[in-house]
Amino acid sequence: MTEVKAELISVGTELLLGQIVNTNAAWISEQLADKGISVYYHSVVGDNFNRLAEVFREAGNRSDIVFITGGLGPTEDDLTREAFQHISDLQIVEDQGTLDQMKAFFAKNNRTMTPNNRKQAHVFEGSKVLHNSVGIAPGIIVDYNKTLWVFMPGVPREMKAIMNEEVLPFLNDSLALKTVIRSRMLRFIGIGESQLEHDLRDLISNQTNPTIAPLASEGEVALRLTAKAESNEEAEQLIDKIELKIKEQVGQYLYGYDNTNIEKTVFELMKQKHLTIASAESLTGGAFASKVVEQGGASAIFNGAAVVYQPFSKNSALKITDELITTYGTISKECAESMASQVKKIYQSKLGISFTGVAGPDELENQPVGTVYISICDENNQHYTSRYQFNGDRQAIRNRTVKKAFELLFYQLKK
Repeated sequence: MTEVKAELISVGTELLLGQIVNTNAAWISEQLADKGISVYYHSVVGDNFNRLAEVFREAGNRSDIVFITGGLGPTEDDLTREAFQHISDLQIVEDQGTLDQMKAFFAKNNRTMTPNNRKQAHVFEGSKVLHNSVGIAPGIIVDYNKTLWVFMPGVPREMKAIMNEEVLPFLNDSLALKTVIRSRMLRFIGIGESQLEHDLRDLISNQTNPTIAPLASEGEVALRLTAKAESNEEAEQLIDKIELKIKEQVGQYLYGYDNTNIEKTVFELMKQKHLTIASAESLTGGAFASKVVEQGGASAIFNGAAVVYQPFSKNSALKITDELITTYGTISKECAESMASQVKKIYQSKLGISFTGVAGPDELENQPVGTVYISICDENNQHYTSRYQFNGDRQAIRNRTVKKAFELLFYQLKK
């Protein structure tokens, strides 16, 4: 079977305004990947007749299958049918089966069916009507100008029911699908995107199947490996082979897969090693502790936190001496290490971690904005302290500090 090129169009001004998150597109793409159908384009268009027609016309010129969600409701701004009719000249007719279902629905719920509700029973002449088992508006499949058009409601619950019960079985039968697409995300920390690409330049430049796609995010980077094959097992084997080659080059930076994150990984490592931790936080203001307690079962590893934002609070809560603060300042290696060891002792934990620095907007103790010290005190009271100079605004510096702390803990725990 030749490659089937698909595209998704999500209709609704509320999506463009950010009032609703477009989860439909991601879900549909995932289902199509399982069937070996490649999605080339995602589009979002508002409830505007001319723009809808323009997007539909362009999609029909470049894709084998076009999936459209939304704009099939009863109101005047539901224009999906009308816009497609404009570019196709297909007649819109009333589907009696859908209309009967709608009337029964309203009668069962003791509601009056208004005239505009009949609009939801409108379909294209000659189309395949898709039963909606959890709602009113049906889906529609129509073959027009060598492109297969699939129309579904925008309500996720209804769309998923129609997709699972009607669309996917139809595609299996009509396209004789024999391929699958499988992806795996490899997550790395402690290496930048440019360095990762440089180290893997030969693999990336020679990629065919599987493909390798670097994806950067705050403080870490990922590689998405995607393989196309005739079975799940074959696709996974292809991914396994390329993953092994990647590990040979940069495996020391790999911390997890797919939907995991560095916080979860550190949490699991600490549980495995039966370790507990407490945090002393100045510029982070409890942000590290918050990330830890997001994990289910955090009480297994987390003993507590001290948010000590002022010099006197460091003294009163953690017994950081006036002499140390006077001699070295609160933004110093010495203060960070004292904070880590003291919070470890006070909260009776096996590890202590501390954060002190300048998040801005102004300098502090003659230290520039972005200066950060992170110190880890281990079970043997040995300190591992690092100084950083982070860029960005106040919140970005605080976020990067917390992410860096989990990175440091990850490598400390791997030793």
